[in-house]
Amino acid sequence: MADLTTNLAGIQSPNPFWLASAPPTNSGYQVQRAFEAGWGGAVWKTLGDPILNVSSRFAAVGFNGQRVAGFNNIELITDRPLEVNLKEIYETKKKFPNHAIIASLMVEPQQEKWHEIVKKVEDVGVDGLELNFGCPHGMAERGMGAASGQVPDLVEKQTHWAKEVAQTPVIVKLTPNITDITVTAEAAVRGGADAVSMINTINSLAGVDIHSWNTIPHVAGKGAHGGYCGPAVKPIALNMVAECARSPFINVPISGMGGVSNWQEAVEFMLMGATGVQVCTAAMHHGFRIVEDMIQGLNYYLDERGIEKVSDIVGKAVSKYSDWGNLDLNYKVVARIDPDTCINCNKCHISCEDTSHQCIDMLKDPSGKSYLKVREEDCVGCNLCSIVCPVDGAISMVELPNEQPLMTWNERQAALQATAAQRLDV
Repeated sequence: MADLTTNLAGIQSPNPFWLASAPPTNSGYQVQRAFEAGWGGAVWKTLGDPILNVSSRFAAVGFNGQRVAGFNNIELITDRPLEVNLKEIYETKKKFPNHAIIASLMVEPQQEKWHEIVKKVEDVGVDGLELNFGCPHGMAERGMGAASGQVPDLVEKQTHWAKEVAQTPVIVKLTPNITDITVTAEAAVRGGADAVSMINTINSLAGVDIHSWNTIPHVAGKGAHGGYCGPAVKPIALNMVAECARSPFINVPISGMGGVSNWQEAVEFMLMGATGVQVCTAAMHHGFRIVEDMIQGLNYYLDERGIEKVSDIVGKAVSKYSDWGNLDLNYKVVARIDPDTCINCNKCHISCEDTSHQCIDMLKDPSGKSYLKVREEDCVGCNLCSIVCPVDGAISMVELPNEQPLMTWNERQAALQATAAQRLDV
């Protein structure tokens, strides 16, 4: 078996799978059960001044038969006294000394408050701190969560305050509710962050009951925006991890989260630069035991490729992620339909005819049997037909020989400008 141990800015963990700061990490009972199931670490549900939560709190968005394609949450930070949480953190760390326990923290943007809570939680033996600058709902009126996380200067300043007294690594958890997450990630680095984590939840309203006209969820007939997570947000999270991983100004480790539901998605995040991943919605949907499949699947994946350590895959795909202007304009793929596999449902033809490039013809062979064929000279390789096809292998995207040298948009524009300059010189 491969070595699954990870080191995130000095925080050691027996495997890269952590529970994110959320309802599953609300108590020592839960975190200890999670460690017994196999989770390598847990970010304790956000600590701060005790607050009042509401009822109800959660909602889910289903899609195509999947019960929880997306998850909406209006729950706030811990509603249990800080002393109770600290006692349970101490007991849990004593019982599981080799597992990572990270304290998620959120207080008002005041230096003395950050100093006070950092000292208190480090006294009970946590392995690291995660500063919550991402919570999108509630407590914004106190300048906390995303209200701070959307302001780079506040991210930098509060990170610095925490680092002034912290003896353990400081992770800064970033909000996705911002135009460019690299701006706040860079601010965290300037403030002294040892690592960054992303993404926190996305502003959302799960739905509206068209019969009662109440929001979903609602509290006595009124609703508020919440935080959106689960499988539906994974592409957004993966992009933000990749953007930070490829930035030369964000030279700290990344803890990735946002829709991770299985080992394959964990591998994707790690290939795109995450040292490890945090999981919430999948555990809430299926329970703590899902980590067994994650560990087993990751082990098999690494063994099949002869990779000895999971850390060896971190960031291996980052160099493949770039800007549109750096893509080869002369690269060409086309769709090809396998007549022996095709079931003639015509979904590809309908999609192509109505919403793409009208390059799939409905033909008949000499016996009168209908079949579909792509006019490759008109195909732009958009992938739509292969995406909507219900049969694996019926449509393949085939790379054509590249008859022209690589030419990106940026290179093309540079060549045009050079030509124009030469004409002016003449």
